[in-house]
Amino acid sequence: MTHWQPDSWRERPILQQPTYPDNDKLSEVEQRLSSYPPLVFAEETRALYSQLADVSQGKGFLLQGGDCAESFSEFNAPKIRDTFKVILQMAIVLTYAGRCPVTKVARMAGQYAKPRSSDMETIDGVSLPSYRGDIINSFEFTEAARVPDPERMVEAYHRASSTLNLLRAFAQGGLADLHQVNRWNMAFVENNPLKERYQDLANRLQDALEFMEVVGINANNHPALHETNLFTSHEALLLNYEQALTRVDTLTDKWYNCSAHMLWIGERTRQLDHAHVEFFRGIHNPIGVKVGPSMAEDELIRLIDALNPNNDPGRLTLITRMGADNLAENLPRLLRRVKQEGRHVVWSSDPMHGNTVKASSGYKTRNFDSILREIQQFFQAHRAEGTHAGGIHLEMTGQHVTECTGGAYKISEADLAECYQTQCDPRLNADQVLELAFLVADHLKND
Repeated sequence: MTHWQPDSWRERPILQQPTYPDNDKLSEVEQRLSSYPPLVFAEETRALYSQLADVSQGKGFLLQGGDCAESFSEFNAPKIRDTFKVILQMAIVLTYAGRCPVTKVARMAGQYAKPRSSDMETIDGVSLPSYRGDIINSFEFTEAARVPDPERMVEAYHRASSTLNLLRAFAQGGLADLHQVNRWNMAFVENNPLKERYQDLANRLQDALEFMEVVGINANNHPALHETNLFTSHEALLLNYEQALTRVDTLTDKWYNCSAHMLWIGERTRQLDHAHVEFFRGIHNPIGVKVGPSMAEDELIRLIDALNPNNDPGRLTLITRMGADNLAENLPRLLRRVKQEGRHVVWSSDPMHGNTVKASSGYKTRNFDSILREIQQFFQAHRAEGTHAGGIHLEMTGQHVTECTGGAYKISEADLAECYQTQCDPRLNADQVLELAFLVADHLKND
């Protein structure tokens, strides 16, 4: 660690990065960003670290979710509010069912960059650079829109700042009141085609809140009933941006990335000798890394040791993204090896990325049943190996989009065109996310 500096990643190979046409302009923007105030504070980050340490020891559960890629064009208060609301709704169901604290981490206020499977995109015989997220270039399929523009990093910073301000206001200003959140859940259950499946849990939760009111436990004397903590996260893909927002904490003299409380490395950029692992090993945030079905046991142990050499609980979250057809074969061997080696990690399931398919209409989609099946297998594997199923990681929105098929409302491939709004990957909508929460609650009750 003595040889690490925020810019030491620049000496390593790097993947999934844009090619900027003007390096002088890029450097000027990076310098400007490095003078801006931090978006989050080290003490907030340490609070998340502590909660994740409990999760790694089997004393909590991580709920992480939000947009696949935040969009500048869809940046507005109702969208931020709706995603905040549905995360709270999921959390109260999981907390009550699992009888354990739920740590809430949003994919918000920074999820502006996306890895791509190809550097170029071809439509009707025309090839242009791929869209890499609004922090880099624009979604429109024109030559001018697809040129990487460093000024977009500044715009991303300001939008992230505004998003964080609103999230903090929601979390502390009454929108997070447990009674209000559960009324939203009761309305969801009442209107759901499979309401009898969820009615009992919703009723018991309502009874518990009413009992607390009767015995004098209310928002006036217990602030935890009226407010909450919500942390932010994103994939730290564009390291120019991340370095500019990495600062020394004056209390500890340690480096923290101040663009989000938690950051993760994607499946495509987790090479041990590459730039992303180099950058991540030096920051003191809680961090994550995506783990696909091709991960070998020895490779995983080397990656864990590179990113968490002191084996600190709460430092590292392993986010498995294997697909419903691959997880049962590949996850148990990794669980077994990590347990044998005594490594402290949080295990979280990303059931989205391994279950992406292309519909006959051409839309990318994901099926609710496949997503649920991967989560069920995730819990079953942990139960069999005697390890803790520590969380779920979802691409989701609080809006009523039609991007994933299935669920109680039986969204079909023919329905996808009705409200398909994502600029990258398909997201679960508000009803599908809450349905998933009630179904995951069954597994938490049994653990």
